[in-house]
Amino acid sequence: MPPKLETVEVEFIAPRHLAGGGDPAWITVPLHRACGWSCGHDPLMPRVILSSPDQKALLRLEPDPHGQWWTIHHAPERDRPAWYASFGAWTPVEILAGFTDALTDPAATPAATDPYEPLKRADWTPTSHPDGLLSPDGTAVVQHVESEGTGHWVTTATLPSRPVWQARFGEHTPTRLIAAFTTALADPIPLPRTGSLLSTPTRNPNLVTRTHEEVPVVQVASALEERVHALAARRADPPASPSTLRRPPTNNGRSR
Repeated sequence: MPPKLETVEVEFIAPRHLAGGGDPAWITVPLHRACGWSCGHDPLMPRVILSSPDQKALLRLEPDPHGQWWTIHHAPERDRPAWYASFGAWTPVEILAGFTDALTDPAATPAATDPYEPLKRADWTPTSHPDGLLSPDGTAVVQHVESEGTGHWVTTATLPSRPVWQARFGEHTPTRLIAAFTTALADPIPLPRTGSLLSTPTRNPNLVTRTHEEVPVVQVASALEERVHALAARRADPPASPSTLRRPPTNNGRSR
């Protein structure tokens, strides 16, 4: 009799922007192992600092109860001033990965892309703000904010009583990277989460759909390694879709 397949309970959560931050290794490990970013190590500080191979980009992950946990700074280039992007602690790493994967894609073209386009295709609607789009469930908004002749992009996920996380993109952040972020944001596929009940910002069944499944342990354990291999393969092969635990889109009903 074959041994019983060992499984673990995985919770798939939609909408994905309310799934919680997830495992930071989903970002840091591929940047280091697949994309060649170097890391500084200070065992006395609870932070991660990674720099790109050309030393033009710096990612800092630093727990800060009063600010953004993830920050990316990029040095100026011949055709673009310096720029930055930052993400709050509850930003799902799978959505943040849309940005970092596009940043490190060796086959990417510099062509500008409209960050609103992926949201419009996903039925996001205009807000009362002069330039913004609201998610179908009303808990996330993306805005292009104009101020004194400059403009920056802001994404905010909210609960009825409080904001959950915010992503900010400076004036000169390439729009193709912001569009990669909004594409990941608008993806209807639920995100997998395991572990503590405190790992998600809300369990309210009126706001999130939670579906429990027993998933083979080996599948959960190998997801990050498969992602690393897929991103590393981009250096020589056509772009590949990094693997993650995925399931079909949920319907509009809220259920456990």
